Amino acid sequence: MADAAERIVWGRATSSNVMKVLWVLHERGLPFQRIDVGGAYGQTDTPGYRAMNPTGLVPTLQEGAFTLWESNVICRYLARDDDALWPNAAQARANIDRWMDAQQTTMNRPMAAVFWGLVRTPAEKRDMAAIQAAIEETAKAWRMVEAEVARHPYLAGEALTLADIPWGVHAHRWFNMDYLGLSRPEMPALRAWYDRLCARDAYQKAVMATPII
Repeated sequence: MADAAERIVWGRATSSNVMKVLWVLHERGLPFQRIDVGGAYGQTDTPGYRAMNPTGLVPTLQEGAFTLWESNVICRYLARDDDALWPNAAQARANIDRWMDAQQTTMNRPMAAVFWGLVRTPAEKRDMAAIQAAIEETAKAWRMVEAEVARHPYLAGEALTLADIPWGVHAHRWFNMDYLGLSRPEMPALRAWYDRLCARDAYQKAVMATPII
């Protein structure tokens, strides 16, 4: 494993995709340094950054001459020898991968619409009807998680795994944004799962310590 001088996470801490990577690093106790790029910090269109990550997005993981992009792939790479976070058993690993990918395919788009509408859009430009529709669509994805964590404490069973991480970074936003009077459905099992995440030191450092902006 690389040491702190060799392992760099390129990306602003307010990015949900960067949070995923930071959370895994903290869960594993792996040393790293982080460099702010993206958003207000810019720098992602520079030739140097594009040489590491041709998408121009964040995060990018750098370990010496090796670089890696795509947040879920980075999480899997960092957990590659941790049988608790990402078990070697084929069916257990496939179940975790399914949940990781489902966050991107079912929840990411409507959740982004909610977040941008409520947090990053000036009040005079908000389309409240569109935001409410996005809340309702996002809730359909969260209900999948609600049903699963009603059966066991975490998405893949009794213990935290990589399955929880892509969803967990967004759960903090889901439960803590100002909904400006719009309706958001109650999901008690989802809330209990989120509360379990909040008790974790790594989650506090990677997700809760960052303002929702």
